Amino acid sequence: MEKGRQKSFILWLDEVGAKDGKLVGGKAASLGEMYSKLQPLGINVPNGFAICTNAFTYFLQQGGLEKKTKEVLSDLDKRNLKDLQKRGGEIRKLISQAELPKDLQKEILQAYGKLGRNTSVAVRSSATAEDLENASFAGQQETYLNVVGEEALLGAIKKTMASLFTDRAISYRKDKGFSGFGEFAVLVQEMVRSDKAASGVMFTIDPETGFDKVVLINGSYGLGEMLAQGEVTPDEFVVFKPMLEEGKGIIEKTLGPKKQKSVYGKTGVTKVAVSANDRKKFCLGDREILQLATWGVQIEKHFGKPMDIEWAKDGVSGKLCIVQARPETAHAVIKHVHKEYVIQTGKSPVVTGMGVGMKIAAGKARLIGTPKDMGKFKKGEVLVTEITDPDWEPILKLAAGVVTDKGGRTSHAAIVSREFGIPAIVGTGDATKKLKTGQTVTLDCSSGDEGRVYEGALKFEVRERKLERVPEIKTKIMLNIGAPDEAFKNARLPVQGVGLGRLEFIINSYIKIHPNALIDYRKMSKKVKKQIDGFTVRYNDKKQYYVDKLAQGVAKIGASFWPHEVIIRFSDFKTSEYRQLIGGEPYEPVEQNPMLGWRGASRYYDSRFKEAFALECLAIKKVREEMGLANVTPMVPFCRTPEEGKKVVALMKEYGLSKEADGLKIYVMCEIPSNVILADEFLEIFDGMSIGSNDLTQLVLGLDRDSGIGASIGNENDSAVKQMIATVIQKCREKGKYVGICGQAPSDYPEFTKFLVEQGIESISLNPDAVIPTIMAIKKFEDALTS
Repeated sequence: MEKGRQKSFILWLDEVGAKDGKLVGGKAASLGEMYSKLQPLGINVPNGFAICTNAFTYFLQQGGLEKKTKEVLSDLDKRNLKDLQKRGGEIRKLISQAELPKDLQKEILQAYGKLGRNTSVAVRSSATAEDLENASFAGQQETYLNVVGEEALLGAIKKTMASLFTDRAISYRKDKGFSGFGEFAVLVQEMVRSDKAASGVMFTIDPETGFDKVVLINGSYGLGEMLAQGEVTPDEFVVFKPMLEEGKGIIEKTLGPKKQKSVYGKTGVTKVAVSANDRKKFCLGDREILQLATWGVQIEKHFGKPMDIEWAKDGVSGKLCIVQARPETAHAVIKHVHKEYVIQTGKSPVVTGMGVGMKIAAGKARLIGTPKDMGKFKKGEVLVTEITDPDWEPILKLAAGVVTDKGGRTSHAAIVSREFGIPAIVGTGDATKKLKTGQTVTLDCSSGDEGRVYEGALKFEVRERKLERVPEIKTKIMLNIGAPDEAFKNARLPVQGVGLGRLEFIINSYIKIHPNALIDYRKMSKKVKKQIDGFTVRYNDKKQYYVDKLAQGVAKIGASFWPHEVIIRFSDFKTSEYRQLIGGEPYEPVEQNPMLGWRGASRYYDSRFKEAFALECLAIKKVREEMGLANVTPMVPFCRTPEEGKKVVALMKEYGLSKEADGLKIYVMCEIPSNVILADEFLEIFDGMSIGSNDLTQLVLGLDRDSGIGASIGNENDSAVKQMIATVIQKCREKGKYVGICGQAPSDYPEFTKFLVEQGIESISLNPDAVIPTIMAIKKFEDALTS
């Protein structure tokens, strides 16, 4: 650091870099680094200047404020929320009544003149304790947007300095052990006209799980403050990093309500409603999503760590810009422990929203409308409020969990909840109407994107699996995946892909509509049309909704375990299950035994379902070709005869899934005795078999797996079942075809797993909680076989 630089109160962004945090604060230092080093790569960073930390110290000393401030805070008890409010207010009043030194004012206004004296600028804090690698509480201090003119600029700078002493900022610094407050700078930066376009936040990892192969982008219309404060539920985009160089990679797009936006007012900013038409559109186009994700990867690579980035689109020039970047802290240190929260309940949730934190917690609800009432909050309660912004920080660190009506997964409250290690459920829409103060509730964020609030204190368990020292084994271990939201959190398990991904989970949880009801949308009743319209807001072609949702779910699983193979089974609903979907009743017969009825392959070529199967094929085709995830392999379930197999493969080719065209493999489930008896014929049609031990057992032993009667007669360990399985493993290995097992048995019976290893099975696909124990057991089996 050159000593001469410290004589000035002002430094421009092109004069500072990442190492200058003590001089200009974390925000200005990282922006300066990007302004100088990354703009040549095409990353747009608006120009600006920093009012250095020495300026703030000078201001406090000149007015005698430093001594007075330290006296006010000397014996502060941060646990006393009322006292914290009182003392913070006292200091802010002292600063607001003081005048900035004349020589400091002069330098500031000279710098502002170089930008243009009527230039609209953003005035933001750049505190050294705000954007650190191990502490990055967004929104500690205030930001002032659309500041125009010299008088307004000086006023905004002083207000920003005073915000160092908001209740939340004082409390946070105390918690993190930061002493003093002198290293505080202010950033003045040209405004991006995102009030005429959009803005948002971008993480270069998944912020919930730490999965590092994706970029998560949140965005909404207007200036970024409403999204950051949780006042708007944004659009969300997930981009798979490895496909970016090919111009692909958007694996998920979720439309947010985006009901309001922040725009320029006569002075400052104001809130206005977003038109109904714009709410039905994404705030970014695909090219813009890919551009931002590419920038995110470049920024992450430059700084050498996962980053939390703010972006804005200029509605006048159409340019995308980066306006802030700081280290992502929730997953700064990834522990080699797989922790899983598990709850089992038949209850229906009272409230649902976006889950944050991958945890479960219980406590008494406390409805609070404003931070002014935070004194009523008690440690261990669940905060329920309309929106949560940084002012709630003193409560968040005391809370068992947080539930809000509004907000997204990148809102301030969500970020801080992760840092404090508490679950949050945001964007519920109606939590403040359905929950009451004093009501005991359980927050369940364990299952992925959806968070659920249950009434009462429900029992749950925490399972921990150490990922260190997992031995290498010869048998390939794969994973059974249901909901796509489970994929990212399980990606760190020591597995080599997915042995069974189930389309019916995606259909049931995300689509919720029978495919034929979408195909025949115009023929549906008004009631069903209204239900469909609620899910397909931006789709004129209702069939495309089905394809897109299926593709996004499959892509999320495919990306999580890329480049390993991910086997996705075509839909295997029974008629009784299909009937439960919206609009399903007219299309599904009532069967006495749906388990043995119209399911699997027999549906696909049937004229009553053929067009629906086409949508499944188009979804897989989209994943493999448009999204670039060629590691996804489709699998046909419940194929009774080789003739059925030929019909389905021919249909797949007709719908764009051709083995000849792109090296596609097609597997078949081995779950019917005929699959074993005629294995040679099935293996002429298909590229491999995955053993479904659940169905195979019931059909070999004549049991009904949905009935408790006969359960004591036998299971997968029965010698008849084992003979069937041994036969098919041998047949597949003789022909050099894939053979794996995806049934429940290896997860339940260690002795059955030993049998599979002895028979030389290629892969065993397991439930997540069985992975580590099974690997350890197989290691013993393999060692015993070779000794």
